[in-house]
Amino acid sequence: MAAKLCEGRVCIVTGAGRGIGREHALMLAEHGAKVVVNDLGADTDGTGADTSPAEQTVDDIIAMGGEAVVNGDDVSDWEGAQRMINQAVEAFGTLDVVVNNAGILRDRMLTNMTEGEWDAVIRVHLKGTFAPARWAAAYWRDKAKAGEQVDARIINTTSVSGLYGNPGQTNYGAAKAGIASFTIIAAQELHRYGVTVNAVSPGALTRMTEGLSGAPQTEEQKAQRDPRWIAPIVTWLASTESRNVTGRVFQVSGRELAISESWLRGPSAPPVDDPTQIRDVVARLMAEARLNPDMRGNETEGPGRPGRTI
Repeated sequence: MAAKLCEGRVCIVTGAGRGIGREHALMLAEHGAKVVVNDLGADTDGTGADTSPAEQTVDDIIAMGGEAVVNGDDVSDWEGAQRMINQAVEAFGTLDVVVNNAGILRDRMLTNMTEGEWDAVIRVHLKGTFAPARWAAAYWRDKAKAGEQVDARIINTTSVSGLYGNPGQTNYGAAKAGIASFTIIAAQELHRYGVTVNAVSPGALTRMTEGLSGAPQTEEQKAQRDPRWIAPIVTWLASTESRNVTGRVFQVSGRELAISESWLRGPSAPPVDDPTQIRDVVARLMAEARLNPDMRGNETEGPGRPGRTI
């Protein structure tokens, strides 16, 4: 095997009992990282709890000669997130990387979505990214202020549902778009402390995606959507090699590795103070503007998407 990218680095991976998170944890351990395997063990809708998936991941890491411990805290719980960071430091002496991967689904069209379905998804994805990142960032800030060298990483998980939009997922998409913006802003704030912040937008077949429309049908399609394809970029971002990469969103699957570019200001016009004169101005702006992308990030027209004309 080639040189280990993460030798001696201490990593937390949330939602690491199954799917994408498990692949992250296994590859990080394969590359020499010591891993805190966090997983509440809930169902895909966020209900229930079972630490056995996290325990299995830890057992597999230990069997390969690595070091890992189980953490069963809820990522969206303020004190639980702090305990997670503290556990890493107490178990392994420090913390270098937080991979925020845990998530749930409560898909519903907007007209039928309940307050509970909205709140649960926003809480787990958005607060569940914020809380571990906040406690880790404070830990690294204190180290930097004490004169210690910090070369740390936060790696978040967004989605094409948030970057480009997907009907039936206003809650999930809003949370994932928020995570992308969170990533960009946190990168700007934490650079001074030696911390990079990036995100991945994975395309993989997991418990959360297997029932969605457009799921792969052939064996080749399934192979392209295997969760293992997500782990290499996360492992590299967790390494010291990535110290000059921050504030980026990587779209990754078995078909491609790409950078997803953030909102850019498009065509503009002088301000208009008479609303009766707006129509022609907006028509010109729409004709010149790029279309909103589809789920692959390509420009397209369609139901609910902008056209070129009014």
